[in-house]
Amino acid sequence: MDSQPFHIKDCALIALSSGIAVQTLREFREGLSQAPASSIYHHFWGRFLQPRFDEPEYNNDFAAWVYHSLHEKALAERLSVIDPTEFDDIEGLRSELIDRVEEHLDLTEWVPWSKADEQFHFIYSQILVMDTGVWLEEPRFLAETVEKMSLGSIFYHFIDARRRTPEKIDDFSAWLEDIGTEYEDLVQEVRAIDPYFSSLKEIRRVLYQCFSSFFQED
Repeated sequence: MDSQPFHIKDCALIALSSGIAVQTLREFREGLSQAPASSIYHHFWGRFLQPRFDEPEYNNDFAAWVYHSLHEKALAERLSVIDPTEFDDIEGLRSELIDRVEEHLDLTEWVPWSKADEQFHFIYSQILVMDTGVWLEEPRFLAETVEKMSLGSIFYHFIDARRRTPEKIDDFSAWLEDIGTEYEDLVQEVRAIDPYFSSLKEIRRVLYQCFSSFFQED
């Protein structure tokens, strides 16, 4: 095998303040335009490693705040169904958020606002990457390896990889594709998994099933 072994890493997110806090929906719209790209990313994906339990039906922090603090259920639902994997980059995602907020503002006669102690604070995160010391030599061991992976490793290799790699793909399918065409079907199956409306535990389970089924048949 000419490809390099798969180096398994773990990670954690360190949350930091951007210094932007908003109280009204109009301020929220301005905050969305000013916040760093890493903050938009954090408020969509940070929940995977820093889960929120207050309102699990809302899939991002923006929607949850609009619902809980502004009490704008219709807008919260419109923000919640946005899937960040459908956008080529964070700026496209940011534009979609702003458009939906502006559309809601155009339809309201007054500007919704939150209590002073319920402001939305734009947070961004830095990823802390850790070496597990584990290397995967052959694809046939993927199922048993993934089954034992920490949730941090799943996040790093399946979610964060889409942010940090030029191809915007996960590390598993990239590795398999690099090895050879014999794994083409498996590559397509892995890339068809949408991670957003899920959880890290569910992603790990689905990946295990994909790898286990493929190599059993093989």
